[in-house]
Amino acid sequence: MKGTLLRLAAALLGLAAGAAAARAEGPYLDVHCHLACLPRPGSGCFLSERLRRSYKFKIYLRFLGVSEARLREEGDGILADRLSAEIERSRTVRKAVVLALDGAVKDGALDEEATEMYVPNEFVAEQAARHPNLLFGASVNPYRKDALERLRWAKEHGAVLVKWIPSIMNIDPSDPALEAFYKRLAAYGLPLLVHTGSERTFSSSRDELSDPARLELPLRLGVTVIAAHLASTGRQGGQSCYDRLLPLFRKYPRLFGDISATTQINRIGFLRKALKEPALKGRLVYGTDWPLQYFPVVSPFYHVGAISWGRALQVSRIANAWDRDAALKKALGTPEEAFAAGWALLKVAPPRP
Repeated sequence: MKGTLLRLAAALLGLAAGAAAARAEGPYLDVHCHLACLPRPGSGCFLSERLRRSYKFKIYLRFLGVSEARLREEGDGILADRLSAEIERSRTVRKAVVLALDGAVKDGALDEEATEMYVPNEFVAEQAARHPNLLFGASVNPYRKDALERLRWAKEHGAVLVKWIPSIMNIDPSDPALEAFYKRLAAYGLPLLVHTGSERTFSSSRDELSDPARLELPLRLGVTVIAAHLASTGRQGGQSCYDRLLPLFRKYPRLFGDISATTQINRIGFLRKALKEPALKGRLVYGTDWPLQYFPVVSPFYHVGAISWGRALQVSRIANAWDRDAALKKALGTPEEAFAAGWALLKVAPPRP
């Protein structure tokens, strides 16, 4: 009986502590959320058959909370509706950047043979325009013949950043041929959010293109670069990608790193290590990598040891996915400035309390 009462008291304390922590935080901006869409006439969306038939695609749909049949019946906008509604319920996160995803390019045009998923800028801009708490994150492959025109369109339609995954878009960030694109990015004041480290979301990738050492060219040309996931996985040139990224922080003040995905099961211990690095002080930005923030990919119990069992229980009892994600990262020591950094970095005014 005594043991039962103690467990009940611990559960109630966990719920109260989790709710109190949520009320005390925010407002935060999530710089890293994904949208998806299915191919349909006139949509421009593209999904390769090999990805659609992959077990990974079914897992992603489960995290998104929809079935392929429902997406086809009700339309791709239900994903943005769900994301927006969850953020509306959050006590901590008030807005999120939703990301387009350009594909690989051959001879200046989309290469469907080498592209697994293409989420057009037009689709994402439309979804962001429908929801006041969503912001448009564009994606433009700089090897497109009309890359500068697409970049101009994105800027005019409210894009707050440009996203690349070089390893699946077949982009070499160190290619001197991209200088004109970088100079335009810098002139527009659009940060470049670049995946760094290995890529395992898709069935194949050229991981050498996501080597963070390749980011020196855009940084040297004045582009604000956000290294997605802080290069927390993978190795290049005999070093971890993270170790290859750190010297750039010491050299370029326009380099930042988002902490999305850094609590996932394949990155246990990474965030705590990164938070102890002096070069990263004041250079971290909050992101989730939505929808990849659910069990079994993420759980506070994976981090027991770095945090107490009681704290893990508190975090696990937080219902809202964004509040739970923020609480876990805060429990691991992430400073308040990192959660709020996105507003100034993307030049977005935070909402009034």
